[in-house]
Parts: sequence; C-alpha cells; structure tokens
Amino acid sequence: MLSVEDTASAARDVLGSAATRIRRIDVILFAQDMENVAFDVSPSGIDMPGVRTTRKRIAVRIETEDGARGEYVGGRTDTAPQTHFIAKWIIGRDCHARETIYEDIRRWLRKEDRIGGCQIDNALWDLAGKRTGHSVSDLLGGHRGKRLPAYASTWFGGDGGGLATPEAFADFAEECYGLGYRAFKMHGWTDGGWRRDAAAIRLLGRRVGGRMKLMHDSACHLKTFADALACGRACDEAGFFWYEDPYSDGGLAAHAHRRLRELIKTPILLGEHVRGLEAMATLTLADGTDFVRADPDLDIGITGTMKIAHFAEALGLDVELHGNGPAHRHAMAAIRNTNFYELAMVGPSRGQAVGTFYTDGYSDKLDAVASDGCFVVPEGPGLGVTYDWDFIEKHKVSHSVFE
Repeated sequence: MLSVEDTASAARDVLGSAATRIRRIDVILFAQDMENVAFDVSPSGIDMPGVRTTRKRIAVRIETEDGARGEYVGGRTDTAPQTHFIAKWIIGRDCHARETIYEDIRRWLRKEDRIGGCQIDNALWDLAGKRTGHSVSDLLGGHRGKRLPAYASTWFGGDGGGLATPEAFADFAEECYGLGYRAFKMHGWTDGGWRRDAAAIRLLGRRVGGRMKLMHDSACHLKTFADALACGRACDEAGFFWYEDPYSDGGLAAHAHRRLRELIKTPILLGEHVRGLEAMATLTLADGTDFVRADPDLDIGITGTMKIAHFAEALGLDVELHGNGPAHRHAMAAIRNTNFYELAMVGPSRGQAVGTFYTDGYSDKLDAVASDGCFVVPEGPGLGVTYDWDFIEKHKVSHSVFE
C-alpha cells in the first residue's frame, strides 16, 4: 500500500512541476487554396492543370504555465473531434509525459482509429525540443545525419490530366530524375482496372529502370487478387523496389498478401491503412508484408512512429515513412532501418497538398529537392520550423480553445 508521501510523489511525476503543466491548447481548422489538383474528378486527387481547389488543414498549439509553446500543423482534419477530446483531458498534465499521454490516447480512443492524437503528440515533441534547446531528431538520437534521400510520389492517373497515360508517367519520371530524384513512385488509375497500371509499370522500367528505384502504389484500387497478381508480375518484369497496397482488401488481409508474396518477386509494402503498433505487428508477424509502414500523422505521432520503427528493426525489416513534413523528417533522421523520404503528392503541373504556412523557407515542393536528391532536416529547437500564424488565423474555419 502506498504511503501519503509515495502517492504525492507519484502525482508529481504525472503532473510535473507547475511550470511544465499544460495550460492551454488551441485547435484551429483553416482553409488552404490549391492549384492544379482536381478532387472533383477523383477523391484521391489527380494532376489537372488550371484547376483551383481548397482543402482544410489542422493546426495545434500547446502552451504550458510558464509560456513555452509547442506547435504542429498536419494530419487529417476529419479526426478533429478526437483531437478536441484529447485536448480536453490533458489540460494540467506534464508536457513531458508523452508516454503516459500516448498510453491514455490508446485507451481513450480504443474504439476509434486514434489519428486525432497525432497532432497532439507531434506538438508535444516540438515543445520538448524548444524547452531543452534541442531538435526533435537529436532528442530521438538522430542516426543518419541531416540529409534524407527522397522519392517523388505522384498523384493518381486521371484522364484529361497531366498523368493520363503510361507515357506521361514515364516522361514525368524523367523530369524528376533531372531534378535530382533517384527514386519514383507511381499511383495508378483508380477505376479498378489493371492494364494501364501494368503498362505504365513496364514502361517506367524501360525508361528509368536502373537509374531510379521504382515503386507502384495501387492504393487498394485493384478489385481482385488476380488483378493484383497481374500488376505484381509487371513489377517483377520492371525490377520494382516495392509494390504497395495492391488491392481492395484495404491492405489488411495478411493471408492473401502472404500468398501474393509467394507468387511474385517484388517486395510488398503494407501498413498505410493499419493503425498503430499492435495492428502493424500482427500483420507483419503473419508474413503479410516485407516493408513496414509508419506515419507521424497517422500512428499517434512521432511516439507511435518510433515504436513501429523499433519493432521493424527488431525483426530485421525496414520501415518506410508515409507522407512528408517536418515531423517525418525528424523521425526519419533518427531511424537506421529506412530508405526514402516520400515527397507526396506530385505531378508535372506542380500542384501539391503541402503548406504555404511557413515563414522560414521550409518547403516540401517538388522543385525544392537538392541536386543530390535529398531534403534536409530542419535545424533549430523542436521541429525547427516557423509557422505563419497570421496566415492560419486569416484563413481559419474554426478555432477551439481548451484551458
């Protein structure tokens, strides 16, 4: 039985000092204009010159009693109610108690996908770095230095757009090679057919195979195992580096993907639609995938991402981070067993779902890649980026305050 003194000590461990207790959390939804991307043609988006659309983004600020602040912009806006729920319950908690908060998020949202916890966790990492004067990658034990080799990850194929034909994909891969990229991933057509995908795969192999690592992401649009097998065999012929989320099971059926792995040579990558450490471990241990997926915007932030990375490392497998952003760069810099930074989503018309909400020059634009095909990890405390809060406030759709 704990004594009164022990109970008080345990409470201090959870709450921290008065200065480090979370005093206020702002959750802001704001609108961002996009050019040259069509979401009315395909919900996944296609490269479409001249089209203007708008997407919502989510921004989180966490402030402690002494005025220190952690910030993050990213993640999925449709999970904002989860973010609101978490924000309400962590007011007064120690800002450094990320593991405890991670565990609480897992329990509180055990009937949900928990994606709404990502912005909170990433902002807490930013806050920890700013309080200590260290970058997040250094706090994580940065392994690979500050330059991250990247692959260009395309929009989906779409009629009438900039990526309408297999030839358009091959031409764009050549263009990306000229910019410095040494890896390229195509997202195929989302009509459920496999023939155009397979034709593009084979053409990419002929045009840039040997010069670029090549990947294909079906994004689960192929309808049958047979269609997935047909595209997989095209990947084999073209020497692809990986084959991602082949068909409409959602990337969840371990048995089917184990059979697919037995029938093709190209490594399988699953996990974008599998949430959290335990589910990813279950899929991997059932031999459903060769590469492991993780994402600071989908897997309860940087904390959850690093847990998945260390799980993969224990099995001798590589983990590939999904998507891009400052949290992704810092996490990747601290992971040994990973290969490429995903520069998503890109096309020849230069429309991208990336931010114009930085004031310090940070960019995930296609043309921001260095001549060696790398992106740099931001320097400075925390995530090392400065958000344009004037822009965010000017374009806000809603603003929720928790204190």
